[in-house]
Formats: sequence, structure tokens, C-alpha cells
Amino acid sequence: MKGGLILALGVTLVFQAVWGCPEICKCQLSSRTVDCSYRGLVEIPSHIPSQTQVLHLQGNQIRIINHTSFANIPGLKILDLSNNSISTLSPYAFHYLHSLQVLNLTKNYITYLESHLFTSLADLKELDLSSNGIFTLPESLGNSTKNLTFLGVKHNQLQWVDRSVLESFTNLKVFLVKANPWQCSCNIMGLKLWLENFLYKGGILDELICKSPDNRKGRDLLKIPFEMYKSCPPMTAPYVMANIHHHNIEHRSNGKHGLHGDYGDGGTHSECEPKPKPRPANLRHAIATVVITGVVCGIVCLMMLAAAIYGCAYAAIMAKYHRELKEVEHLAPVNEHGSPEEKEPLDNSLA
Repeated sequence: MKGGLILALGVTLVFQAVWGCPEICKCQLSSRTVDCSYRGLVEIPSHIPSQTQVLHLQGNQIRIINHTSFANIPGLKILDLSNNSISTLSPYAFHYLHSLQVLNLTKNYITYLESHLFTSLADLKELDLSSNGIFTLPESLGNSTKNLTFLGVKHNQLQWVDRSVLESFTNLKVFLVKANPWQCSCNIMGLKLWLENFLYKGGILDELICKSPDNRKGRDLLKIPFEMYKSCPPMTAPYVMANIHHHNIEHRSNGKHGLHGDYGDGGTHSECEPKPKPRPANLRHAIATVVITGVVCGIVCLMMLAAAIYGCAYAAIMAKYHRELKEVEHLAPVNEHGSPEEKEPLDNSLA
């Protein structure tokens, strides 16, 4: 038994020597996995095997990711950098990771994302940026990560997200953005419309709770009627009103709807609040029900009217037919025996 253990240990040491596994990490050749998690690291270990496909670096004290940190492992598919102290990301920190599919950067101190940070990650499917201090998302984020199916940005400092950033995510299925200081004034209408469409297509969202303005604080953005934005600036209002009747839908996402987050202040009460009191959603639903019921009843009435007209026409035709039939029957005996005038010549001739 001892001999077997010694042999196994010897094979492991030989493997690590040949494969080049860092001493502080654990490596698994079969799964091409390197586990350097919770090792007290302050930087990315050097000499990580170039064949590595899964790299765990969570739970350390890494602060900086530069452009050469992962230059020697281009085949990496899963990278976990969560629960570190990362505050600086080089614009090309992930430039060499063309095969990366999963990137976890949660629970760090990231406040800013360079516009070119994710440009080389064309195969990326899951990106989690939650629990940082991010104020805005790069405008080019969706252009280079079109294959994303999961995007998490909850527990950050986002006040709004431009709709154009999200429209490139044609494959997105899950979008988590709760606990941000969302600003639910006029500038959020593009995001609201995008979310309505995303939910309609079966996307999964958490909740988006407004942080400001005061009259919408604590409210779910997706439950605020579009009518409340009638007073928005001219460039916004027509676009909004043109879509009101196309986006009043039921939200579905495993019992939840909306995003996690709140938009901060960015519009005054008088700027976006309409003068007339908006009708609540349940009243709109009731009106819609009445309209639908009226349409159905109208169709039934039209069908009944058509049936009545048909019946009257049929009865009139049959009555006329019977009258003509009686007249024919009345004239038939007279024609059969002949008229008196026709009989006289016959009688005289016989005489």
C-alpha cells in the first residue's frame, strides 16, 4: 500500500515537473485545470502550463491584471478572478484569450472598464461583473461579445445603460442588474423598452428598482406605466408613445421580472411627470377586456343579423312561390274543360 502511494506521489511530482505546474497551485492533467484559489497570491503566478483550459484564481489578493498576465495560456476557456482586490485592468488584459468562454470578475474593486477590454473575447458566453463599483458599461461591449448568454452587473454603481450597448446581445438569456442606483427619469426609456422586448422573447431578469427621482423611488421600472413619460423631451416622447401599445406585456422570469438596480437622479419631477394622473395598470387591463368583449359581441350580433336577413329573404321567396303555385292550380281546371265560348261552336256544329 505504501509503495502505491509513493508511486502515485512520484508520478504527480514528475507530472508537475514536466507540465510545469506552479508549486503553490494544484494541477489536473485530465481536465487541464489549474487551481490557485485561496493561496494569498498578490499577482498572477508565472509559468502556468500553456495547455491550461480552466484557471481558478478566486479568493486571493491580486490587484492588477496587465496585458501579459495570460499571454502564455491562449487556450484558456474558464477564468475565475472573483473575490480578489482587482482595481486595475489593462485595456488588453484579456487580449490573448481568444478561446475564453467564462469570465468571473465578481467581488473586486473595479470602477472603470476600458473600451477595448473585451474586444478579443468573441467566444465569451458568460460574463459576471457583479459586486464591483462600475459606473458605466463600455459602448463597444456588445460589439465584441455578441455570443453572451449571461451578463451580470448587479451590485455596482450603474445609473443607466444605453440601449445601443444591449441591442448587440442577440443571444443573451440572463441579465442580472439589481442593487444599482438606477435613475428612472426620461433617459431610461430606451432601456425600459429594450427590457420589455427582452422579456417578451423569454429572457430572464431580476428586478430593477428605481433609486430616483423621488416620485419613483422604490418602484419597479417595469411596472411604471409608459403614460408617465408623456412629458419627456420631444426626441423621446414620440418614440415612447409609438411603442406604448406594443410593450405592455406580462413579464416572466421564473416568477420574477425586471432588473436588479436603481437609476440615479438625472431628470426633474416636472421634466418627466405628466399633468394628468396616469391610469393604473389594472384599469388598462379592464379597458382592454371590455374592448375585446365588445368586439366579440359585435361579431356575434353581425352573424345574427346576417342569419335574420337570410331568413326573411328565404321566407319572402317561398311566399311568392306559393302564390304563383296557387294561381297555376286555379287556372288549370278552366283550361282543361275549355271556356264557354270555346264550347259553343262545337255544340252548334253537332246540331
